[in-house]
Amino acid sequence: MNAEDRIKVRYRIRATPDTIDAFALAVAVEQSVEVPLDVVRDAWIREHIVGRVEAVTPVDTQHYLVDVSLATDTMTHEGNGSNDAPDIAQALNMIFGNSSMHDRVELVDVNFPEGFAQAIGGPRFGIDGIREQVGAAKSRPLTCAALKPQGLPTAELARLCGVFARSGIDVIKDDHGLADQRYAPFAERVRACQKAIVEAERDTGRRALYAPNLVGTPETLAANARVLREEGVGAALVAPMLVGLPAFHELVRRHLQVPVLAHPAFCGSGRIDRALLLGKLYRLLGADAVIYPHYMGRFAWPEALCGDIARTALTPWPGIRPAAPVPAGGMTVERVPELVRFYGADVMLLIGGSLLQAGDARDPALAERTRAFVSGAASVMPQ
Repeated sequence: MNAEDRIKVRYRIRATPDTIDAFALAVAVEQSVEVPLDVVRDAWIREHIVGRVEAVTPVDTQHYLVDVSLATDTMTHEGNGSNDAPDIAQALNMIFGNSSMHDRVELVDVNFPEGFAQAIGGPRFGIDGIREQVGAAKSRPLTCAALKPQGLPTAELARLCGVFARSGIDVIKDDHGLADQRYAPFAERVRACQKAIVEAERDTGRRALYAPNLVGTPETLAANARVLREEGVGAALVAPMLVGLPAFHELVRRHLQVPVLAHPAFCGSGRIDRALLLGKLYRLLGADAVIYPHYMGRFAWPEALCGDIARTALTPWPGIRPAAPVPAGGMTVERVPELVRFYGADVMLLIGGSLLQAGDARDPALAERTRAFVSGAASVMPQ
């Protein structure tokens, strides 16, 4: 990092033609020095630290895209001279801290200078690493199922996990509502479900990954990550916005040595473009796969947004591995062909309730429907 490095931030601002220029400058100043410009008397600060409005582009009669560049010097903590490291919380603060309180400002995109993003790290495995873990060919989508509903005891969750693993699912994740409840305590649940995974691999010769849900304070997250290591668990599920983006990054880099699925819970709580948040920022902070609601499901996100998230997660980025897009939120087995036509092979298909409609873990119909999901996902692809 050096004094000339700048992050390019794009905001969508609601304003009138006669106020947009002044408001754009106000955002640039607010996100850099947070004082009136006449207070900034130091020439170096005015030249290098004050935010710069790079472009103002009309969208319609009430909205504008405003491009602002901000100094990376304001977003790093001291290292060894030129090796100053990005500070995740401070970077988010400088990019959208105060301006997030303006109802008419939305964070649309962020572009990082060479070396800044790479210093943060990105995914350790990415979509290709997950494929390698489960032995999945690049010619087919990955498959994922969820352990639910909330309230099942540990033994039933483990039995369900075993059915999914024996039926060919690649990744079996906790429902994100599972935490450390009395009916399925975290450590007990992890041990039982991972045991089911190991037994299924022994009997079928095929590996699946179990992804327990990690949620709580930083101390709890670190303790739960230790349980995963002790039990040999192959993946993890974390909701970055629930635990905090900096805490998520630290958890991934310091405490987890397995692929991480990022859950979108709480992602709708701020005015941040969802393709940016889920597809780019989650990926940058270490998510190997990003879950989001698909337009066919119960959240009714726009089709174009779903495509944007997938493209953002996968788009080439020097030094940053691509993350697996994971469309979810009410997907059905019957619509797998449509999903695969939309996304192609570079996707992880997540189906939960539609599988469980066939029956519980003791019902042979559940295994049959799960196998139909797995074979259907693979057969749609051209050979």
